[in-house]
Amino acid sequence: MTSHKALSSSVGTKFLIALTGLFLFLFLVSHLAGNLLFIAGPDQFNHYGHALISNPLILFAEAGLVAIFLLHIVKTVAMFVGNRGARPERYAAKKWARTKNKRSRKSLSSTTMILTGSITLLFVITHLVTFKFGAYYETADGIRDLYRLQLAVFSDPTYVFFYLVCMGVIGFHLWHGISSAAQSFGLDSPQWTPRIVWTGQLLTAVITAGFALLPVYTFVVGRN
Repeated sequence: MTSHKALSSSVGTKFLIALTGLFLFLFLVSHLAGNLLFIAGPDQFNHYGHALISNPLILFAEAGLVAIFLLHIVKTVAMFVGNRGARPERYAAKKWARTKNKRSRKSLSSTTMILTGSITLLFVITHLVTFKFGAYYETADGIRDLYRLQLAVFSDPTYVFFYLVCMGVIGFHLWHGISSAAQSFGLDSPQWTPRIVWTGQLLTAVITAGFALLPVYTFVVGRN
């Protein structure tokens, strides 16, 4: 089997979804770390943002991130469509398998991955329009004042609510996604599975809480 056919197979598709999902999760961790500098104050936050966007490699990094994001979407949709198409023939076998496997991980989170992923895509587009391509403020140093932009955006309680809801949806997506990725990497065993699931859920809770903290904190700061 060629590498192309291997990656196009069901196992290969799941592996690519897991791999791209892992890269996107690592991006979320680094993005959250940078965003939390908002708490340190305008100077630290704005100079971090300026150092990031003025780096000559940023265009390559953004292009790579977009490619990973699109590959994740394409492969996930392909797997979803493939599973839907195969369902009539495999229904009886799946029903028998469920009776044999009482430890199935099927949950509301796992069965709504396409829905939560679609909402995440809409949020990412909105987020880019609002922040990356949003209003341009400038500091006395002549760099973009992202601190002021964030204060302005999260001064609207409606947007704060929208952001918090989207963070909940993304957290719901990650809740199943991390453990599913580990399974696709072959890290599934009676000994390790419970630990992997628990670790994934803990990481999801921390990431979700971190991103949810930012709009609330910004809204409070803006009121003072």
